[in-house]
Amino acid sequence: MLTALAAAFLGGIILNLMPCVFPVISLKALSLIRHHDKPAQARAEGLAFLFGVVVTMFALAGVLLLARSGGAAVGWGFQLQSPLVIALLVLVMLASALNLFGLFEVGLSVQKVGEVGGGRGGLTGSALTGALAIIVATPCSAPFMASAIGYALTQPPRVSLVIFIALALGFAAPFTLISFFPVLARILPAPGAWMVTLKHGLAFPMLGAVAWLIWVLERQAGSIALATILACCILLSFAAWLYGMAQKRRMMGKRHWALHIATAVFLLLVVPPLANLKTSSGPLDSAEASQAAAAVAWSPQNVDAIKGQGKPIFVDFTASWCITCQVNERTSLSTQAVKAAMARTNTIYMIADSTKYNPDVEQALSDFGRGGLPLYVVYPADGGKPVILPQVLTPGIVITALDNAAESGKKT
Repeated sequence: MLTALAAAFLGGIILNLMPCVFPVISLKALSLIRHHDKPAQARAEGLAFLFGVVVTMFALAGVLLLARSGGAAVGWGFQLQSPLVIALLVLVMLASALNLFGLFEVGLSVQKVGEVGGGRGGLTGSALTGALAIIVATPCSAPFMASAIGYALTQPPRVSLVIFIALALGFAAPFTLISFFPVLARILPAPGAWMVTLKHGLAFPMLGAVAWLIWVLERQAGSIALATILACCILLSFAAWLYGMAQKRRMMGKRHWALHIATAVFLLLVVPPLANLKTSSGPLDSAEASQAAAAVAWSPQNVDAIKGQGKPIFVDFTASWCITCQVNERTSLSTQAVKAAMARTNTIYMIADSTKYNPDVEQALSDFGRGGLPLYVVYPADGGKPVILPQVLTPGIVITALDNAAESGKKT
């Protein structure tokens, strides 16, 4: 258990460097710069961020453990198998980007409209930033995390929660520690008008996250879901514009309630389309279609029927929403060197897709002691014990594993 706690804490720290969390880092950076000369406020926001991360992780872990106790085979990142959750994340990220662009302000009094920060609103914003950061971090699985989460999901609920909290503490540690050491803050430039430009520029990573999530939603739920989320994005953007105008009119002492009512109406118009989102078969792009055609359909039964018959088996447990999976696909699995190695060793390539909920995939992850994606398993040609590859691949790692798996068949 101590090893799992240490792995979870270290994995949480590394998770800050994963691409899933990059968009939210912009919100953290703004918070640090805003309180360059206010160490007490910086410490308060650091604790608020920590609170948001821990509470959200506790809630996610609680739902995950309740689902598993009810017989559902789910793992880390399970909420991104729901089109509704992905759609809501799209809208949250879009609203964050529009806020950074200055279209409207959140948590500020009339006198503070147009400035970068606010007092009490800043603490709430830091807590919400922590909550959003841990939610969008789930598509990534950092080194050390997989074994820790896999262990947690096999333990009693109280032990599991402690390990998940250790993961949350590791994730929040860098930002919280920086906020408590003013000497680190002195490295940052002094606040000034340039912060508005920076604020606008940092909106673009948020828009990048919006684009990625829309792609995942289309892959998961099809073209109708794509049209739905695009329409909702337009409605939300118009509502944000109306709200921003209402704030400006309020600051000038003019009537603004009609604009607030119009804002509420357009926000309500977003609800019915989201409620009708359903999972369907999304089209594959050409690269993924050719890859799927070359792969044998994965199932536990197919693996049992093929293994030990003189050919290695490579199983790729993946999902469209798993960023680490997509990076490994493009940097390693789809390279000519790896394809040539698979052909040379007569390896049977299987894809176990968990973009949409698949209980067989989730059960297999649990059987291998892994709580989330990615997972790469190589079965030796002689039917020996399967080998689990690292979560971050290189072509050399894959080729060596394939050669070793094929060599076992020759010895037999």
